[in-house]
Amino acid sequence: MQQTNIITHTKSKTGRRSRLWTAMRQYKYMYALALPGILFFILFKFVPMWGLLLAFKEYNPYSGFSGSEWVGFAHFRELFADVNFYVMLRNTFAINLFGLVLMFPVPILLALMLNEVRHEVFKKFNQSIVYLPHFLSWVVVVSMTFFILSSDVGIINKLLIDLGLETIAFLSEPKYFWGLITLQNMWKEAGWGTIIFLAAMAGVDPQRYEAAVVDGASRMRQIWHITLPAIRPTIMILLILRLGHMADVGFEQILLMINPLVLSVGEVFDTYAYTHGILKGQISVGVTVGMFKGVVGLILVLAANYTVKKMGQEGIY
Repeated sequence: MQQTNIITHTKSKTGRRSRLWTAMRQYKYMYALALPGILFFILFKFVPMWGLLLAFKEYNPYSGFSGSEWVGFAHFRELFADVNFYVMLRNTFAINLFGLVLMFPVPILLALMLNEVRHEVFKKFNQSIVYLPHFLSWVVVVSMTFFILSSDVGIINKLLIDLGLETIAFLSEPKYFWGLITLQNMWKEAGWGTIIFLAAMAGVDPQRYEAAVVDGASRMRQIWHITLPAIRPTIMILLILRLGHMADVGFEQILLMINPLVLSVGEVFDTYAYTHGILKGQISVGVTVGMFKGVVGLILVLAANYTVKKMGQEGIY
């Protein structure tokens, strides 16, 4: 009986392999088209995962990867025992929560407005304008922020002085930091984020709008009852993926915006990994922080996907 089961399993496995090769030969050009993307993920996503072992070692450049001492979870215990751990945790989640609540709906609203523009030339022009900030580097964005909000050369503070009012320390007051980070992200990425939503709206059947017009539905009714339900799966998927980055903050932006006066609200895991992993040469500590962020993101994605599926919506898997 056992031998029969083994033979059956072997035949089933051989049959699946044969069907796979048949499908690959049949769609060889599609697989060839996908090959660069597959190689990218293998070389730059899967192969580097071997380096996660450094989180469990005391890396020594002279001893090499394999010769470094195995320390187990020592680096994780040190990270959790660090006096700044909960400060970094609070700052990271607060910045991301600001972005999730205030920024995530903006591309949706912007896409809805662009979708309602009927003049194609005017629509394309506006799309180009809102896409443009995405292509600016964070150095340029932060420099613009400095020339607008700084206490000495900022345009706003110069205007306040001309009006006989006191200047506002936008860049050195901790209470403004999270808001500034959110506004910068919103200005830079909101337009680029509309692309996926506009593509989802383009797939809505025009006959549904025509039927709504016949029934006397206004434009707002059409948006509420046709457009938004049509793009709901896209919104859910992007929301789940966004939750996967709740422990991740734009490193370059924070590094350029932070200063000693706002360190209490600006210190995040990314800057901690940079300070200890690069500046202090503690490579294993930097890898530990990255691994911790990845685990937190994975847990949030799984939890969000489970919740969405329980609500009857489509998840990412």
